[in-house]
Amino acid sequence: MSAELLTSRPAESESTLVLTLSNPGARNALHPDMYAAGIEALDSVERDPSIRAVVIAGADNFFCAGGNLNRLLENRAKDPSVQAQSIDLLGEWISALRFSSKPVIAAVDGAAAGAGFSLALACDLIVAAEDAKFVMSYARVGLTPDGGGSWFLAQALPRQLATEVLIEGKPIGASRLHELGVVNKLAKPGTVRDAAVAWADELGKLSPNSVARIKTLVCAAGTQPLSTHLVAERDNFVASLHHRDGLEGISAFLEKRAPVYK
Repeated sequence: MSAELLTSRPAESESTLVLTLSNPGARNALHPDMYAAGIEALDSVERDPSIRAVVIAGADNFFCAGGNLNRLLENRAKDPSVQAQSIDLLGEWISALRFSSKPVIAAVDGAAAGAGFSLALACDLIVAAEDAKFVMSYARVGLTPDGGGSWFLAQALPRQLATEVLIEGKPIGASRLHELGVVNKLAKPGTVRDAAVAWADELGKLSPNSVARIKTLVCAAGTQPLSTHLVAERDNFVASLHHRDGLEGISAFLEKRAPVYK
């Protein structure tokens, strides 16, 4: 069976799209077909106001084993541009996740390895099984990170720890990453997807305008000086105040009722 990215709208959810990594027999190893499907899915998400959040999970209670080493060996016999194009496509998917206006939650059961770890880090939030493992094992097979893995870890962890995780390539448990603030929530094995969807549904009740603007501010925070960021905060605050969501949110609070954002 081929590697594919499955899309579904859970029956119990009104506003969440679930993207499921599926590559039977290969622990959901990644493939360029998945990248292309992921880019297309996120483009559709941006154009569908009924979708307020996205969950990325793996089939069969396992998130993702990363790249397929057999496919990489085959690519060694081809022009280097073949592998470069594949990584560029992965990068497009990672960027689409990062810059989506909707919150994206990774639901990690089993393990997230290599580019699978990068994929989880690209999401805004991570829910992981208590026994889940995360590993950047590139150096152990003579390779280097892709999918933004080194960038995300350098942003999320102290330099020394990020270097250890990337170079040593040993698994790090979900509970440890939870302590470090990389994993947001822990769940019992086998319940991670449901926990992530439930959280996504909660986020879906918030102001889409506010969520999109906050995501933009968070992404920009590490790349611009405080003075520039303060201006961005001002502009977003004023725009939000005069947005219909601002009127609904303030009115609902003063009227002691739940807001309803359209």
